[in-house]
Amino acid sequence: MEPGDAARPGPGRVVREVPPRLLLLPLLPLLLGRGLRAGASASSSGAAAEDSSAMEELATEKEAEESHRQDSVSLLTFILLLTLTILTIWLFKHRRVRFLHETGLAMIYGLIVGVILRYGTPATSGRDKSLSCTQEDRAFSTLLVNISGKFFEYTLKGEISPGKINSVEQNDMLRKVTFDPEVFFNILLPPIIFHAGYSLKKRHFFRNLGSILAYAFLGTAVSCFIIGNLMYGVVKLMKIVGQLSDKFYYTDCLFFGAIISATDPVTVLAIFNELHADVDLYALLFGESVLNDAVAIVLSSSIVAYQPAGLNTHAFDAAAFFKSVGIFLGIFSGSFTMGAVTGVVTALISKFTKLHCFPLLETALFFLMSWSTFLLAEACGFTGVVAVLFCGITQAHYTYNNLSVESRSRTKQLFEVLHFLAENFIFSYMGLALFTFQKHVFSPIFIIGAFVAIFLGRAAHIYPLSFFLNLGRRQKIGWNFQHMMMFAGLRGAMAFALAIRDTASYARQMMFTTTLLIVFFTVWIIGGGTTPMLSWLNIRVGVDPDQDPPPNNDSFQVLQGDGPDSAGGNRTKQESAWIFRLWYSFDHNYLKPILTHSGPPLTTTLPAWCGLLARCLTSPQVYDNQEPLREEDSDFILTEGDLTLTYGDSTVTANGSSGSHATCTSLEGRRTKSNSEEVLERDLGMGDQKASSRGTRLVFPMGDNA
Repeated sequence: MEPGDAARPGPGRVVREVPPRLLLLPLLPLLLGRGLRAGASASSSGAAAEDSSAMEELATEKEAEESHRQDSVSLLTFILLLTLTILTIWLFKHRRVRFLHETGLAMIYGLIVGVILRYGTPATSGRDKSLSCTQEDRAFSTLLVNISGKFFEYTLKGEISPGKINSVEQNDMLRKVTFDPEVFFNILLPPIIFHAGYSLKKRHFFRNLGSILAYAFLGTAVSCFIIGNLMYGVVKLMKIVGQLSDKFYYTDCLFFGAIISATDPVTVLAIFNELHADVDLYALLFGESVLNDAVAIVLSSSIVAYQPAGLNTHAFDAAAFFKSVGIFLGIFSGSFTMGAVTGVVTALISKFTKLHCFPLLETALFFLMSWSTFLLAEACGFTGVVAVLFCGITQAHYTYNNLSVESRSRTKQLFEVLHFLAENFIFSYMGLALFTFQKHVFSPIFIIGAFVAIFLGRAAHIYPLSFFLNLGRRQKIGWNFQHMMMFAGLRGAMAFALAIRDTASYARQMMFTTTLLIVFFTVWIIGGGTTPMLSWLNIRVGVDPDQDPPPNNDSFQVLQGDGPDSAGGNRTKQESAWIFRLWYSFDHNYLKPILTHSGPPLTTTLPAWCGLLARCLTSPQVYDNQEPLREEDSDFILTEGDLTLTYGDSTVTANGSSGSHATCTSLEGRRTKSNSEEVLERDLGMGDQKASSRGTRLVFPMGDNA
């Protein structure tokens, strides 16, 4: 038996137990010394680890508190800017100062604060050193770094050129006031665009709808391609003289042409509204700017989606070109449909529920449904600007009629306030960004070329399109109107938001800087010269927006009841507006009774076999009051049946037919008006103006259907 066998248990072996203290006794001095040293080492290392962890947690808490404080200071800065702007606006309105608009004031205050933040605050470094990742061939949007067993997450801020690696801005405050571009698109733009559609003067807008669509669609496309091609020549010149330090492709020039074609004459329109300038000129400018923004953003998205096949991704490819055109049409039509459908759904909810009994809930639902249209369109790959614009138009046309009196007032005021604050916030940020933005690329040649290009692009679509439109308009667009529209082509919030959305490359950074300077110039110089320009061009001011222009030979339509040629001549007049007449008839007879509490009962307009459906969709209010709804912005398009008047011994209709009819007169010898005549005068906006009748000849002013 070996000496250690008793200590090793085995099968069938009995182990004798030795007292532990006897075994440990010879090793006691050795174990005691080692244990003391190990205990001291373990206790010291544990204490050090605990101290280090506590210090890291304390430092993290301090950084979080400092970041929270800087966030509060940055938001407070913008709130103070808006407050100062509002007080100055009041002072300007009190003193009747019109040479500078509120948006220009916001930009000036933003510039002042930007200078203070740039040169008056100390730099704080948050960057220790640069780490090289030579094995990776692309940048990651999110990076997870393992540092001594602790994992830290980093997000991509953007690319930095090698020449500027040592001049990266280290001022944390400047970083805080530099907002994510998505803030502009998802938070600030929706109320601005929705308010434009919700406050639309439908009567004057639809009277000039043909001209507005021509300026917005054809004009924006022409302006985009003219500016893009001119800027491509400027880029070639910069390359020749050695002023181009990086790549700048033809598609980049077209993209710049698209974003800079987005007009925003907010200053001019505000002065027009204050002075009550000519309503048709106001409608042309406002309608063009509203639809122009939508067209510009979809056009820029289509240019970005242009991807030719082959190695050269910037060469012309017919297939890629037509694909981009298809993308443009698809995005625009999809966004339009989504906005209209959301408005219709809101109208149905407000009609078939009793939310009007709870104005607060009604207003909240209206607000959320309207704002969600923008986000829903963006989430589905469409354009939220187009969707929320047409949602606003649909809400104003249908949902507004179902709201309670309190909700009507609340929704109008709510979106008006949000529009005012968001717009002034953006213009304040523009002034701030001139000094706080870290990636400016100033190129004098590109900037001067851009000013010349936008002037030529604006002229190339205003004057030729006006010439062709006047060929079909009864009320011509005069030279003074054309000059004013040419002058009023300001750039503003939409161009800025499109430019700041992507500033990763050298070309996009140069576009952003140039766009910023163009907005400054147009708002300050052109906006300030609006009032003198109105006087110089002899444009009417002090006009009641609910009245038509004074009658003249071009704005009168004569309907003859006699003569062999009367039917043919009036048929030509009717055909010029047949699409609007069809739409009004369909809307008045079917859509409004379905979506609102107004219009004729569906039981009288739908076929007999749809009686059950008609009774379900027609609200009881329609049976109580079957008169058309008296809207503030009523439509001007009338059906053929509505254009029937009875004067003297003849009945005159829109198609020129006449017949004998007895006249009902009052005791004073004056003819009393029927309900249909009152509706006609109200919808045509004739007011107190009297239609003159000579036998079977009726003369009354008509709007333009162009």
